[in-house]
Amino acid sequence: MALPWPQRVELALFAAAFLCGAVAAAALTRTQGSFSGSCPLYGVATLNGSSLALTRPSAPSLCYFVAGASGLLALYCLLLLLFWVYSSCIEDSHRGLTGLRIALAISAIAIFLVLVAACILRFGTSSLCNSIVSLNTTISCSEAQRISWTPPGTALLFYSNLHNAETSSWVNLVLWCVILVLQVVQWKSKATPYRLLERGDPEWSSETDALVGPRHSHS
Repeated sequence: MALPWPQRVELALFAAAFLCGAVAAAALTRTQGSFSGSCPLYGVATLNGSSLALTRPSAPSLCYFVAGASGLLALYCLLLLLFWVYSSCIEDSHRGLTGLRIALAISAIAIFLVLVAACILRFGTSSLCNSIVSLNTTISCSEAQRISWTPPGTALLFYSNLHNAETSSWVNLVLWCVILVLQVVQWKSKATPYRLLERGDPEWSSETDALVGPRHSHS
């Protein structure tokens, strides 16, 4: 069964949301790994001789939450995409009102989670960068990637990864908002299936008979 065009657009948006969520989760996980498992968001950097060191990192659970929320939503998008592709090609399946209500609830929760994750990435990265710039060893956070860190090998491309994770999260938020709007439009169209009666409809005939009496055919 061919899917209606609003649902096709919705699936295309789910595919894009999957990519954004996967990029955000992977970039943040890579950054946390470069700091030996410490979460650099909202962290404080200090000078250790001529090197930088992350002396006061945030709790690892903060990065786990952001990466986990992004990764789980990406997995949800992938599974949903595969399900509807399979259903449209193999089975005669369609989404009813109950399915749309569930999808709307999940989309609303997803928007909340992505918004929280994007804000944490935005303000957490800004706090770390302000801490680094205040040391007067560099003028920007991107330049700090060229400075040696203690222990050696940490903070490899940390700012680029955090920036990519934040950008992906904001794009993901826009995608989920558009998905929610599409689902609301589909829900309204399914919730109001009635149409105006026309001449020739059985319902029209019964209504007019009740008002003016049955019509008799003339030979």
